[in-house]
Amino acid sequence: MIRIIIRTLVYLISAALGLLVATWILDDMHVHAGGFLLAVVIFAAAQLILSPFIVKFVRRNAEAFLGGVGLVSTFVALLLANLLGSDGIEIHGIPTWIGATVITWLVTAVGTLLVPFFLAKAGIERARENRADSAR
Repeated sequence: MIRIIIRTLVYLISAALGLLVATWILDDMHVHAGGFLLAVVIFAAAQLILSPFIVKFVRRNAEAFLGGVGLVSTFVALLLANLLGSDGIEIHGIPTWIGATVITWLVTAVGTLLVPFFLAKAGIERARENRADSAR
């Protein structure tokens, strides 16, 4: 159960970072504070749910495209977050959609590798502090 909570937290943090970085880089992508959390949750849930289905479909029909599954699921998740996210994010123009997809995919992928490291590091430091406080 703890693993699921940690994985979910890592994915939500990575999704939020991906959306924020894309927004900072792209002029025609905007994040609105009021709907940002909902957009992040929709994006992360869509990614988690859609990725296995897209992998299965691509594996069965077009194996050469397996490397692009992350990009496709990121695009679909962005689309859903844009449509259902209660004005959490806005993306305008085809170049911005392409850029948002690539940037969000890349930052989310790197985030899912690095965020657990930083969470573990923070947990270790906290455990050391607690041990030092207990020893006093």
